[in-house]
Amino acid sequence: MKKVYDSADAALDGILKDGMLIAAGGFGLCGIPELLIDAIVKSGVKNLTVASNNCGVDGFGLGKLLDTKQISKMMSSYVGENAEFMRQYLSGELELEFNPQGTLAERMRAGGCGIPGFYTKTGVGTVIAEGKEVMQFDGEDYILERGIFADLSIVKAWKADDTGNLVFRKTARNFNPPAAMCGKICVAEVEEIVPRGELDPDMIHLPGIYVHRIVQGEHEKRIEQRTVRKREEA
Repeated sequence: MKKVYDSADAALDGILKDGMLIAAGGFGLCGIPELLIDAIVKSGVKNLTVASNNCGVDGFGLGKLLDTKQISKMMSSYVGENAEFMRQYLSGELELEFNPQGTLAERMRAGGCGIPGFYTKTGVGTVIAEGKEVMQFDGEDYILERGIFADLSIVKAWKADDTGNLVFRKTARNFNPPAAMCGKICVAEVEEIVPRGELDPDMIHLPGIYVHRIVQGEHEKRIEQRTVRKREEA
């Protein structure tokens, strides 16, 4: 089965539809599938629910989909650094489902493993627990969290082979593996596609069984917040 496509538009062709649930990898501006996000913007699909650690920044990453009002609901852990996100949420234009960071990652991983739900202590006694089933184990309260089963996963990797085996570079690994696992269809954008057999099997972070389509492209590498130490006088 062919997995390598010539462009992000081609890689998403026939997949996108209004009202779908998309799981997106990335953390801040690190390891975000920017080419695929641009293709989604261009497609014009709307009323999207997006599960991702955060929603990019103003005018970049998932923030572009906020600018075009294509997202109706975010399932996120962190929503800072994005003024448009705050504006839409406070004005009632955007629905927000807050998730503790580890819970969101585990919900994605659980979905990818076919696990419909799991119990966790994280969030017990807080607004996170409101409306969720509570069970006791060994005298301690746990809340039920549901696995995420997305219609589409979009992720960013460093290297791939043509079978879809992926390697992520350093912290760009972040939410990308669990996000990739939980989608019915996973599309990955990568910096480099190498010949089959070149990737060390022990170094593969995500096996190609999870990846359905791949696109290679150039990527912008931004720094979210630059901190520079004051130079000491000689």
